[in-house]
Amino acid sequence: MSDNAGSKVSIFLVGLGIGALVGILFAPKSGEETREYLANKADEGREFAQKKARELRERAEDLLERSKEVMSRQKEAVSSAVEAGKEAYKRETKAS
Repeated sequence: MSDNAGSKVSIFLVGLGIGALVGILFAPKSGEETREYLANKADEGREFAQKKARELRERAEDLLERSKEVMSRQKEAVSSAVEAGKEAYKRETKAS
């Protein structure tokens, strides 16, 4: 069901983009003004995409660091549990 919703959103965004492009191309501006406007918007879009990519990379790095910390704590907990089990086994074998 979420694939269907994602598909509908994608179709909507593509239609929105095409509609905006057609509206710009038929706007009452000269060709040079329209080209300059489109170039500026393309630059803004590129900068926005780069900014979002940086943010996503930073978030991914943060998540990776936190997962490393969690794994380290879990490793320590498992190691201490194994050592406690070994000690208990040694005590029981000596007692028997």
